[in-house]
Amino acid sequence: MSSNIACECHKEEINNSSNSPTKMLRTSLCQIPSKMGPQIDYMLSSSVLARRWPKSLTVSWHSTAAETKQEVKLPQLPVPPLQSTLQKLLKTAKPHLSSSELSDTIKAIEDFGRKGGLGEELQAKLEDRARNTRNWLEDWWLAYSYLGYRSPVVVHSSPGLVFPLQKFNDVNDRLLYAARTIVGALNYKLMIDSGKIPQDKQGNNPLDMVQYSRIFGVNRAPNIPLDRLRFPDSSCPPKHIVVVHNNQFFKVPVFNEKGGVLAETQLLFMLKNVIDNSKKSAPPVGILTSAHRDEWSKAYKELSCVNNGVNKKSIEEIESSLFVLALDQKNPEMPVALNKRTIAALQMLHGLGSLSNSGNRWFDKTIQFIVGTDGEVGLCYEHSPAEGQPVAVMMDFILKHISSCKSEFVKEVTCPRPEPLPFVLNNTLQQAIEDASRQIDSLIADVEMNAYSFKGYGKDFPKQNKMSPDSYIQMAMQLAFYRIHGVPAATYETASTRMFLGGRTETIRSCSEESTFFCKTMLDSCASLDDKFKALKTAVNAHRAYTMEASKGLGVDRHLLGLKLIAQEANIDLPALYSDPGYTRSARMRISSSQVAASVEAVMCYGPLVPDGYACCYNPLPQQMMFAICAMNQCPETSAQAYADALESSLLDMQKVVSSCSNLQSKL
Repeated sequence: MSSNIACECHKEEINNSSNSPTKMLRTSLCQIPSKMGPQIDYMLSSSVLARRWPKSLTVSWHSTAAETKQEVKLPQLPVPPLQSTLQKLLKTAKPHLSSSELSDTIKAIEDFGRKGGLGEELQAKLEDRARNTRNWLEDWWLAYSYLGYRSPVVVHSSPGLVFPLQKFNDVNDRLLYAARTIVGALNYKLMIDSGKIPQDKQGNNPLDMVQYSRIFGVNRAPNIPLDRLRFPDSSCPPKHIVVVHNNQFFKVPVFNEKGGVLAETQLLFMLKNVIDNSKKSAPPVGILTSAHRDEWSKAYKELSCVNNGVNKKSIEEIESSLFVLALDQKNPEMPVALNKRTIAALQMLHGLGSLSNSGNRWFDKTIQFIVGTDGEVGLCYEHSPAEGQPVAVMMDFILKHISSCKSEFVKEVTCPRPEPLPFVLNNTLQQAIEDASRQIDSLIADVEMNAYSFKGYGKDFPKQNKMSPDSYIQMAMQLAFYRIHGVPAATYETASTRMFLGGRTETIRSCSEESTFFCKTMLDSCASLDDKFKALKTAVNAHRAYTMEASKGLGVDRHLLGLKLIAQEANIDLPALYSDPGYTRSARMRISSSQVAASVEAVMCYGPLVPDGYACCYNPLPQQMMFAICAMNQCPETSAQAYADALESSLLDMQKVVSSCSNLQSKL
């Protein structure tokens, strides 16, 4: 995936509001004010990346078993040649500049890259860092894009993943699904621990598998100025999960004395015990994890020291658990315009508010599975330890396990008793919960989501016409934005750099001169079908070429970020290039996108990078495409529904062009 924070441009706050009936209905549904409270600014007023951190501040990954066991020897992430990066920057900046602005950008790039200049000095320092670290970006990326990012992880950073929708006939059906999810997840963990996960490859290149080991048992704890990641203790690995129902937390053991996973029936009885012992809703302590990270850090310290260690023990058990399972209450009545998959996406992303299930969460946990009452199932994951694809692979494994299960009638079951994890609150914590509730409700009121399946065709169509499905979809997204706004959209797409040791992501700059020409040609009534087809093919091929460069660590954004951070560490004034419109506009990603592929009707979702932008995550299946589109209600210029409509029109128009030209070519 796609990282929602994986862009160097910062989120901005705007004060516009919309009076459309749909948006007003969603706001009134939540029974909350439409604007953010003044005490906490959700959106950073300046980029985290602009901060000057203490030189001594470093973040290092815990050495997990998978890291030491990884047999494949991987190359180090390269530092791209300076001139190559600057040429790519110029090319990707052109669609966003006037002719006079382009001249200024060319001069800024030439000044930065001139022989013996500041660019070469910073490049030399970055290359020296690369020689002396296993991955020159890894620790920086963790610190500056995740642990140092102070806005709430909810919406801004942590994605939701919607599993195929279910139909539960009763509570037993629901809990049986939850028990099978637990067993599937634990079986997958055992495969990871034993090194039986198949080696991922990109072509013939093996990929770094370490992210798989960072899925289970990991927790992000709040701290100022950088949060902390907690990894499992290898000498005493966790053997429990935490189940939360009605805002009440329970420690549930999941392994037997021999280290095997408890039976489905045992887990089912323990889940029933949790339900029976949490009939009444408790104060939503979990909602504190949705707060601004600095505010949560203050509340965390207070929470840890109240009541002679009772709270501290509960926190310890939650943080050390393998994962959290949230058994949600019935969702509130939602606007009729929202389809069930969209409601499920919102539930996975943020829990639908303080009056619903947002307090039935622990958002700091890397993995928390969510099982709703009406068949809404999926998970929310904290993004800092891993990207989306390992999580999606885990989901595929779990769903295959669930589909293979057969029910067995058992009269008696012997199993451990779930242990309640209580919290005791004082006035300070009660106030913090009230503040966090208002803030999450305000954020939720700002989120507009549209999750759906495009049924016109799937990835097989572009493949049959010798076009990359991902590049094809990205061009449809460019065309959709151009239809609505009449300008090209700087676009972030995730490229995996896992072919390198400790690799995470690089930015695919999907907006290009070729994509812009394609959009203009497609919307030109005078252009022939052949012209449109050629423009599409050229744009798809250009995107595919950039994708290959990015996956090799040769993109623009991570390199320029590294040079920027090197300058900050050396107390060198930020080069003028970073304030030039060519850089700032091409790095202000109005579309944040990622392909998170799965074999089932599932889709990941997250919020946009900028308030006047869109987030668009997609799962291309052979005969359909799953999309989750998100926009912010604050901005009257954007609409998730309008973008979805424009995207569908674009995909259908492109199909007509390709089909017509392919038929003509076959006849010739």
